[in-house]
Amino acid sequence: MRTRPLKVALLGCGVVGSEVARIMTTHADDLAARIGAPVELAGVAVRRPDKVRGGIDPSLITTDATALVKRGDIDVVVEVIGGIEPARALITTAFEHGASVVSANKALLAQDGATLYAAAERHGQDLYYEAAVAGAIPLIRPLRESLAGDKINRVMGIVNGTTNFILDKMDSTGAGYQEALDEATALGYAEADPTADVEGFDAAAKAAILAGIAFHTRVRLDDVYREGMTEVTAADFASARQMGCTIKLLAICERAADGESVTARVHPAMIPLSHPLASVREAYNAVFVEAEAAGRLMFYGPGAGGSPTASAVLGDVVAVCRNRLNEATGPGESAYTQLPVSPMGDVVTRYHISLDVADKPGVLAQVATVFAEHGVSIDTVRQQGKDGEASLVVVTHRAADAALSGTVEALRKLDTVRGVASIMRVEGE
Repeated sequence: MRTRPLKVALLGCGVVGSEVARIMTTHADDLAARIGAPVELAGVAVRRPDKVRGGIDPSLITTDATALVKRGDIDVVVEVIGGIEPARALITTAFEHGASVVSANKALLAQDGATLYAAAERHGQDLYYEAAVAGAIPLIRPLRESLAGDKINRVMGIVNGTTNFILDKMDSTGAGYQEALDEATALGYAEADPTADVEGFDAAAKAAILAGIAFHTRVRLDDVYREGMTEVTAADFASARQMGCTIKLLAICERAADGESVTARVHPAMIPLSHPLASVREAYNAVFVEAEAAGRLMFYGPGAGGSPTASAVLGDVVAVCRNRLNEATGPGESAYTQLPVSPMGDVVTRYHISLDVADKPGVLAQVATVFAEHGVSIDTVRQQGKDGEASLVVVTHRAADAALSGTVEALRKLDTVRGVASIMRVEGE
């Protein structure tokens, strides 16, 4: 075993960073045995140096992150501060000064991963980011390496624990959205401002990363269609149950049938109770991968939290350190296909549409005519009426999203349609 330690600089010491530091210290001997050399925490950059951080040598604490990554003797920089800047500048500076990088920064990778990849390649360094998607679940490396010889056609999953907890509580207890959100907040699953989670921004960033890896093409955050889940109601769950379904906030990345384009989207969807993703409960994550040779694979586990995310970070640290000892680098960006990302209007799927309509003869015929005029075929219709008011639930066959949007706009203009109560896609069939 090499005696000179490999030095690690840690940027950020919050929930995840503190766990990375703790595990590096308590499992130092095991990590050294697995890597083939000792690994040493050489510096920790923080914003609040006066905060007590148990188990970390105070002499390692600094507020000058730039100076830390410029030291020249650092082998690996672990970035867990998040956000775009200064994370991007610190990562590229680390590459320039001879360090490889392990990051958990989904937002930066989704927005500007190409810049980071290019900088890593230019300076002969590694960029690893297993912790950026689905916490402890091994997912990035299987997609980048284990399935590198296969053709992946679809990646669909639950990649945000907060939203899954909320939807699971709505389904299992009958709670409304706000009640379930309040419980998630009280238990620490939801932030004080849950917007990034419940509006789908977090999941969209992860979808961009997954699509890029799966389809060997560049997919940015702006390419991902996004809908939040704040409008999902108890009535939607009741309708889902009648169809033998539940509701999940899904990230879906697909290769077009002709193989000439890809799509990436995040939105609530009904999925059959028979689908493996339907049984994912509480704050867990799961990702379903469909590949030509391997078939269907599912990756499941805790998708967030200090210890699970730190596990993914340290797995990358071990891999990067092994590469440095072997004077090699791992896989970089694979974007050779250069496939275009199609707009949401091109996506073909089924839909569940709930309408508030007048309870009188001829309404169903009018509604059916609108669907036919826009080329959207109806699968089933369910109608309930009372005191001059009625609800009409229509489930379609597969149709393009653009056709469905046109159908809904035309329905809103009918005098007999009082309102469109909900529109939800049906996936996983």
